[in-house]
Amino acid sequence: MIYLKLFTVFFRIGLFSIGGGLATLPFLQEIVHKYGWITTEELLNMIAISESTPGPIGINTATFVGYNTAGVLGGLIATLGLVAPSIIIIAIIAHYFSRFSEEHLVKSAFYGIRPAVAGLIGAAGFEVARVALLNEEAFTLTKRLGDLFDLKGVLLFILMFYLIRKFNKHPISYIVLAAFIGIVFSF
Repeated sequence: MIYLKLFTVFFRIGLFSIGGGLATLPFLQEIVHKYGWITTEELLNMIAISESTPGPIGINTATFVGYNTAGVLGGLIATLGLVAPSIIIIAIIAHYFSRFSEEHLVKSAFYGIRPAVAGLIGAAGFEVARVALLNEEAFTLTKRLGDLFDLKGVLLFILMFYLIRKFNKHPISYIVLAAFIGIVFSF
């Protein structure tokens, strides 16, 4: 039964996460809260791993969640569930797109989808930033504003933001640098 649940949950994610990997984040957050298959920390770790390894966030996370929940077969089934809608939809679109791509309704639909996808990515980015930059537990305990922010996280965020805007290097170089800085901060 868990295999069917993994397939259907990830099929739904694959079906509605228009825009690719980052668009899956709100749906992956739902897995944390609704199913408890992974924790928020595990999801953030998967995002970090997915950004530093080949493959999209959604596929890497589907494989991880499926494997974590039901072993190797669970990983395969969750991954298949995630990619199946794309394969089906792309096959249908490829067949009909050349005939309808210039239609007003098709253009209007794509025009409407783009900001919605940006909103989904922005909301997921906000959630990731909240978890990475804030220490809500400490703030809840002390009620001191200074305890709300994870100072090391905020400084690292500002540093990475500055470096990315200034030097425009490959994303992997920033991820490696951030991992190195994280290791140094832990000592």
